Amino acid sequence: MIFLILSLLILIPAWVWGSLAIAYAGSESFLFRISTLALFILILPATFYFSQSFWLAIIPLSMVFFALLVWWGTLSPSNDKDWAADVANIPYGRIENDTLTLYNVRNFDYQSRTEFTEHWETRKYDLSQIRSLDLFLSYWGSPHMAHTILSWGFSNGDQLAVSIETRKDKSQQFSALKGFFKQFTLAYVAADERDLIRLRTNIRKEAVYIYRLQGLEPYRLRALLESYVAHMNRLTETPQFYHALSMNCTSTIQLHKEANPDRLPFDWRLVVNGHVDEMLYDYAAVRNDLPFSELREQSRIDLEMQKLGPADFSKRLRHAANIK
Repeated sequence: MIFLILSLLILIPAWVWGSLAIAYAGSESFLFRISTLALFILILPATFYFSQSFWLAIIPLSMVFFALLVWWGTLSPSNDKDWAADVANIPYGRIENDTLTLYNVRNFDYQSRTEFTEHWETRKYDLSQIRSLDLFLSYWGSPHMAHTILSWGFSNGDQLAVSIETRKDKSQQFSALKGFFKQFTLAYVAADERDLIRLRTNIRKEAVYIYRLQGLEPYRLRALLESYVAHMNRLTETPQFYHALSMNCTSTIQLHKEANPDRLPFDWRLVVNGHVDEMLYDYAAVRNDLPFSELREQSRIDLEMQKLGPADFSKRLRHAANIK
């Protein structure tokens, strides 16, 4: 009986996953996809109904799931699509000594969510002048989920913000559920803070918080940025799928372990990332000389930035959060 229950606990979730995989990633032909989905949904109950025993049903079901996994493995991402304007280009870089030349740095001027002037730029950064790393958390709905952005600060006042997100084509809208089923390509967006951050504070009206990460020497900050650039370059040649759990805006940061050998241990707040600031506070990775509630209140910048224009944006947002 116990083995039977365990088998069902495996079969039923696999059946649900397979149904969703076919529904979202199946054939582009709507009729063929719906027909395949209907057939797959009926396979489990029909097999049990017509089989003489539970164990005889396991054999054909295993063959069906094996075929499903083979098909799933054939799905591959592509860089050749009609991409949405904000991810039409992906960044890549070249490092020579201390100079990083970064191509396709986004610096859009937004009038609204759908109206903007496109600017794609080539910028140079002196890696020997990296001085700080800030974490932004942007909340668009649930207080338990946020979008994470890292921003490197340089001694000359430059900021380089990088967001790890989905690369959608013009027909797609973001869906967390679809993000589990190979529907989006992974993208790094390297941008001016007046683009990435102001888009969220002033245009989308999201709740945005900034935290200065501490305890990281400049060489570690440089190694992390170089690791980011290396991954950007790989994606231009070998695209990867975005995954809502294992390859998202937060979990992908953790994958840069070669630049962060002392990375934090697994914590549930890395998954429910709306609480990642509290996790960093607990590990003293951000300022913790005042109660967390006070730090969080002080770190919110969107309400203040909505009163201001784009001039000196990076400097003024840090002033709003009392970051020097």
